[in-house]
Amino acid sequence: MAIDEDYHATFEKVDTYEGENQPIQIWAKDQGSYEGIGSDKLGIWGTVVGVDFDLCVADGACIDACPVEVFEWIDTPNSSESDKKAIMIREDECIICRACESVCPVEAVLITED
Repeated sequence: MAIDEDYHATFEKVDTYEGENQPIQIWAKDQGSYEGIGSDKLGIWGTVVGVDFDLCVADGACIDACPVEVFEWIDTPNSSESDKKAIMIREDECIICRACESVCPVEAVLITED
């Protein structure tokens, strides 16, 4: 299962996380679908660079592929898929090259240009 390509329209903003230069929006189907770091319900993080933390298996391919170093690791204890995730901490620096999107083995990354 891949990231929901319509999450901007069908999910709601449920929280924010402090990015390096600006807050990172966190999206979920509803408030009950998001419980935050330390839970197994993490939602989709990001707006331009969306990463479905519930799907992410933390193989690091997106981190290695990004030419402008948008990503860093964040600890996500109790996640069923992995105990860390690649967070786009510098989302505003994304150059829309889609390298991260193309290498994700579980299709957990979606770049949106709008």
